[in-house]
Amino acid sequence: MPGAPRRLITGFSNPTVKFLRSLRDKKHRRREGRFLAEGLRLLTDARESGFVPEMLVMADRRDPHPLADALEQAVESAGGTIVETTPEILSKITGKDNPQAIAGVFRAFDTSLAAIERDAAPIWLVAQALRDPGNLGTMLRTGDAVGAGGLILIDDCTDPFAVEAVRASMGAIFTQRIAQARWDEFLPWLRGGPGQLVAASLRDAVPYRAAPYAAPCFILVGNESRGLPADYESACDLRVTMPMRGRADSLNAAVAGAVLAYEVLASLERGDS
Repeated sequence: MPGAPRRLITGFSNPTVKFLRSLRDKKHRRREGRFLAEGLRLLTDARESGFVPEMLVMADRRDPHPLADALEQAVESAGGTIVETTPEILSKITGKDNPQAIAGVFRAFDTSLAAIERDAAPIWLVAQALRDPGNLGTMLRTGDAVGAGGLILIDDCTDPFAVEAVRASMGAIFTQRIAQARWDEFLPWLRGGPGQLVAASLRDAVPYRAAPYAAPCFILVGNESRGLPADYESACDLRVTMPMRGRADSLNAAVAGAVLAYEVLASLERGDS
């Protein structure tokens, strides 16, 4: 099926520009079931992971690049739309003063727990009430790095499809499964099959480098400022503690998740469990 004719947009008031700008707002993303991603590298990662944008938006003044050509061909083959516009309008769309020369509109993923195959990976990351999109993107990158299956977002987390979170993921949003659920949905789902729930804690905790991890291991981190609720910690199969040698009494949530993820990976590879 051939793609739609290439469109040139030069006016800020164009309906397509208004639609693209609206995707920076969570309410409109949910209504449309779409999200915006920007940057040649990120969109190339998406294409190589099997995701092609429904709409490709490109600056009319840009340097030629074979990866951009490959993206155009993929969008045309999928019957998508290609839009060319000015860098000024692209800046308005993305909200960045110096935007990337390319952006894409993708259909939002199924984020139900039912879409998660727990046996597909030995490690899963879980975040409760995570508020910072940069932390969310970092956790997705960590998951990709350690070969995790994905990231499960518990309770009221920042939107994983926000432009900032997608940007911070550096393409990992296309390699990691994402699920969203309330705690009272997640815990019964977890207990309905194999899965060890692990969290960093000071309560009845063992040193994180001597802990008996088991796959599939679900690594739980809490809110950036409040941490995990006490009853969530109590529900964990394993609580571990990390040494704090300086004045700080805790790590950034995404950093803590990364430290634990690599330790779990090393333990599972050694066959410690």
